[in-house]
Amino acid sequence: MRMILTATLAILPLMAKSNDSVKRLDEAAAVFSEIMATPDKGIPQDMLERAHCIVIVPSLKTAAFVVGGKYGKGYVSCRSKSGTGWSAPGTVRIEGGSVGFQIGGSTTDLIMLVMSERGADKLLASKFTLGAEGSVAAGPVGRTATAQTDAQMHAEILSWSRTQGVFAGLALEGATLRQDLDDNAVLYGSKLENREIVTTSVHTPKAAAKLIGLLNKASAHERNTGSSQ
Repeated sequence: MRMILTATLAILPLMAKSNDSVKRLDEAAAVFSEIMATPDKGIPQDMLERAHCIVIVPSLKTAAFVVGGKYGKGYVSCRSKSGTGWSAPGTVRIEGGSVGFQIGGSTTDLIMLVMSERGADKLLASKFTLGAEGSVAAGPVGRTATAQTDAQMHAEILSWSRTQGVFAGLALEGATLRQDLDDNAVLYGSKLENREIVTTSVHTPKAAAKLIGLLNKASAHERNTGSSQ
């Protein structure tokens, strides 16, 4: 009886982590679906078409009193080089601070598009600082990217946020993005590196099927739109 109780207590934290991962993947899928469903106010389709990788962080927490801070967990997926779709997701944590007169707190959904192979390579390192190790700019909003600025044209990473229903470009200079090996272990059964997950055809776990399916559907839309022109 004691052994059963001990085993149960050991399993409970793993079950809780698994449930958290499933919930977060569902939230990431919902964020992407809702944003892409409003093309006039969302990510330009041509930006998504050109992106090498995407990072989705649902419910990024921001708390501030004079010194602000950000913390959130999300997922990164990259296009397969074979052109067969988007990779299985690797898990990421984003942490960052800002200094200024800020009082209050908010929850923000965050999406980043990595626009270059060089940016993707840096993103897949164990730790990556936005702005310091790769240029980042607030992404343009709308059906097309024709109104983007020169900074946006040359940035390796474009970022957007949605807070209280409002979707807009967001500059994230100084925020740190790192892989989360513990959460990868929950999804894949071992502490896989994000680079291995997105570059070696790792099988997409069931919990992530909805998110990757939506990414692939958006890509199929890109291909169909391009072929009909």
